[in-house]
Amino acid sequence: MADWLVYSIGFFAQILFSGRLILQWIISEKNKKVLTPSLFWVLSLIASFLLFIYGYLRDDFAIMLGQGLTYFIYIRNLQFQGKWQKIPKLVQWFLWVFPAIIIAYTFNNNTYDLNNLFKNEAIPLWLLVWGSVAQIIFTLRFIYQWLYSEKSKESILPLGFWILSLVGSLMILIYAILRKDPVLFVGHIMGSVIYFRNIMLSKKTS
Repeated sequence: MADWLVYSIGFFAQILFSGRLILQWIISEKNKKVLTPSLFWVLSLIASFLLFIYGYLRDDFAIMLGQGLTYFIYIRNLQFQGKWQKIPKLVQWFLWVFPAIIIAYTFNNNTYDLNNLFKNEAIPLWLLVWGSVAQIIFTLRFIYQWLYSEKSKESILPLGFWILSLVGSLMILIYAILRKDPVLFVGHIMGSVIYFRNIMLSKKTS
């Protein structure tokens, strides 16, 4: 696939990710407390769908790992807010099985070599480890948010979510610079600012 098309997919995903953060930030600033509109999770799911594809096309395990871990948490938050049930059943089933379809098609049909993910010449092993750890930390924010929301029986973005977001985002930003990945760089340079601001808002209302 042409590089311009691959990067277009990645940039569009990051635009959606940034859009959800800007929307959440504006609504939170207006109400002087951290709030999470349903559109935040809808945009998250669509962006994750696209960025997973981008990571696959770039042979980048760190990106695929991060999106694979958070994808279903976005769905769970939509369920909390009662929005998932309003999506047509056919679309629901497709979104549930999409990651499995990609894996089954590529690996079982021998169209993709697993070694490409872990032995990409463009990504030294130490950098792959750094990027994967960064993605795990960044992903832990949603696991933490999910467990917190399950306990509260509603979709909430607590202070710990924003702290993990900031730490993970800064690490991914370093990865993006070393990897020379403009998609990750653009997405996380803006996100880091918003994460910091939400930490301030959360502390004021706690």
